[in-house]
Amino acid sequence: MNTKYKHFQAEYDEINKLLEQTPEENVIDRMSLQIRKETIESALSEVQYCAKEPVRASLNFHGKPVVGGHGIFAEFAVVAINKFVDAVTALAASLTGPLGARGNIPKRDSYQLLITGTVLGSFGFEMEEYQSQPILEIEGASSQVEQAFELARNLIEASLGSDDNLADVVSETETRAVSKLQEFLKTMADQEAYCQLLFREKKFSFKDVDEVRQSAERLSQNNIYCEDEDLFGEFQGVLPKRRTFEFKLLPSEEVISGKVGPEIEEASEINDILKQPVKIKVVKTRVGSGLPRYVLSQYEKNTNQSDNQIGKDVE
Repeated sequence: MNTKYKHFQAEYDEINKLLEQTPEENVIDRMSLQIRKETIESALSEVQYCAKEPVRASLNFHGKPVVGGHGIFAEFAVVAINKFVDAVTALAASLTGPLGARGNIPKRDSYQLLITGTVLGSFGFEMEEYQSQPILEIEGASSQVEQAFELARNLIEASLGSDDNLADVVSETETRAVSKLQEFLKTMADQEAYCQLLFREKKFSFKDVDEVRQSAERLSQNNIYCEDEDLFGEFQGVLPKRRTFEFKLLPSEEVISGKVGPEIEEASEINDILKQPVKIKVVKTRVGSGLPRYVLSQYEKNTNQSDNQIGKDVE
C-alpha cells in the first residue's frame, strides 16, 4: 500500500472522530478541523494506491473420477466444485458475523470465485477471487476469501490430527461453515476421489481416499458437539490482543480459559471487572473425546450469586 495514502487515511479517520467529539458551539475548533479535513480529502484523491492482487488457488483432483491428465467426469466435477465454492463462501461470510442455521449466506456475492483455467498433470481447476472493483492493499491484511482458503486448509489438516487440535480450529468456526466443508469432503469420498489444494504457495494434499473419508467423518456433526452454556464466576484476566480469557467458576473455583468471541468488540474492557461476580455465556465445543473449548459470547456483571446455576456441568 502507498505509504502516503495510508498516512492520510489514518489522519482523515482521526479528524472525523475529533469532529464528532467537538461540540457545535466550538465554532473555531470545528472550522479548523473542517479545513484540515478538506485538505486531506484533496490529498487522498491525488495519491495513487496499489490495488490488491486477487487471491488465486488451484484444486487438483485424483482418484476414480479422473481419467489421467486427459479429463474428469463432468458430473463429479460440477458437484465437487459447487460444494467447494459453497464451503469457501460460507467460511468467508462467517468471518464477519453469524450465518444462521439455514437460509441464504449473507453477502454471498462478495465472495465469488472465478474459474480461470484447468490444471494439467492430474486434472483440476484454477480459481481466482472475483473483485467487482479494485481492493486497496493494506500491509499485512488479507481478504476474507484468502482467509477462507486458509481456514479450509487448517480445518482439513486439523481433521487428520488429534481431537484437541481439531477443537482449537472448530471452536472458532461457524458450525454451518464447517458443515459445508464436510459436504465437499463427503462428495469426494463417495466418489472415491481425493484432492490437492494450492494457494499463495501453500499446499495441502490428501494421500488417498481413506484420508478424505477420515477427514469427512471427523468434521461431521456426529463427532463435533457445540452448545451454549451460562456460567457464573469471576474473570481472572484477559489478554486483549490475543483475545483470550481466564474465568474462575464459583463456587467450585475451577478455572477455565478460552477465546473472546467477535460479539465482544473491546476485550480490554473486561479487565475493568476482574474478581467481580459475573454471569457469562460461552459456546462450548468438544471434538470426539477431547477437552472442551470455550468461546465467550456475552458477559454481564451480577452480584446475586444465588440466582445462578454455577458451572457444575463444566468438564
